[in-house]
Amino acid sequence: MNTASLAPSRPIPLWLLTLITISGTMAMHMFVPALPMAGQDLAASASQMQMTISFYVIGLAVGQLFYGPLSDSFGRRPLLMIGLSLYTLFALIAALTPSVHTLVAARLGTALGGCAGLALGRAIVRDSSQSDDTVKKLAVLNFMMMVGPGLSPMVGSLVSGAFGWRAVFWLLAGVGLLTLLLTWKLLPETGRPSGKFTGRVLVRDYRELLRSPQFVGYAIGGGCATTSMYAFIATAPFLFHTVLHRPIEAVGAYLGIMVLGMSLGSIATGRLVGRVKSSLLMRAGNLMSTLSALAFLGLVLAGTQSVFWILAVMFVFTCGAGLTSPNALTRAVSVNPQLTGSAAGLYGFTQMMIGAICTSLVALGSDPALAAALILVGAMAVSQVAFWLAGSNTSRLAASR
Repeated sequence: MNTASLAPSRPIPLWLLTLITISGTMAMHMFVPALPMAGQDLAASASQMQMTISFYVIGLAVGQLFYGPLSDSFGRRPLLMIGLSLYTLFALIAALTPSVHTLVAARLGTALGGCAGLALGRAIVRDSSQSDDTVKKLAVLNFMMMVGPGLSPMVGSLVSGAFGWRAVFWLLAGVGLLTLLLTWKLLPETGRPSGKFTGRVLVRDYRELLRSPQFVGYAIGGGCATTSMYAFIATAPFLFHTVLHRPIEAVGAYLGIMVLGMSLGSIATGRLVGRVKSSLLMRAGNLMSTLSALAFLGLVLAGTQSVFWILAVMFVFTCGAGLTSPNALTRAVSVNPQLTGSAAGLYGFTQMMIGAICTSLVALGSDPALAAALILVGAMAVSQVAFWLAGSNTSRLAASR
């Protein structure tokens, strides 16, 4: 299958790729503050409303497995426009839903549409950029992928408080429609689609990627280095409000500091790439996160948690993740240039599944803070081993050529 990328006939605005990429995760977080209001209006239980989040995460993860290979066969642009159309349509259905069951289904549909941008935005960057430029652009996307979800709950809270919970979905539908129109007008095709697709092709492409120690190492390492922080986010209300007796309103601000750390790490990556080897940036960032996770575990075990020290170690943790993520992603999607879309989709699936697993493990045991600390340490240990294995195989292949 010949899928060598095309040089785009005109520059692709990075702001458009950012808008495309963050739309999926933005919709997941923006609705969270409106859950109680929607549950009361629809006479739904808390567990039923939680399904609107759980099914969204599932759709966001699974959908990426299909957009990547399909875009390698039929092109990035048409698949992206299909995804954005689904995103807009199901956001409208969610805004008009008469029941919680319809809302859950609409949320799943919104996720299946929104994950197109998450997978294909990265593939488009890889198609249209050289190696160092790819890392810089992915660092910007990584930065926005943290800022977007970090700000989304605040936006959702303001919108639902002023206009009701359905207004959140009207806003998301408007964003989806705007992104769709801008994509249609400004985004050229960046891949070289083969025009052929069968289930056998999908299985073959993923089998080839999963047989690559480099791809598997960078995907698992990158996922553990980034979305493992969902474990801390899940336990933050308990830790700051219940244990440290801080106002619940302050938790959002504390999580914003984590977003700042990730942002600074991504910005540093953009400035340092080309002057410092990407492999060194990736390993240095991952080491920062590993040491921070160990420090957080030490604070919990010693019973000396304080807002200042927890925020300090988690700021360093997320800063390290910001250094690691763009470099791991660039290496993962560059393993086989003919399978860039498939690699981006499988990488995104791996990230979301690792995040879901880490979040669910927090519920084990009686101390969520200890569980989160152990999960972060374990995830960092896995990422260190994964990056080492990927790097050693890359070096072995280079030496044999």
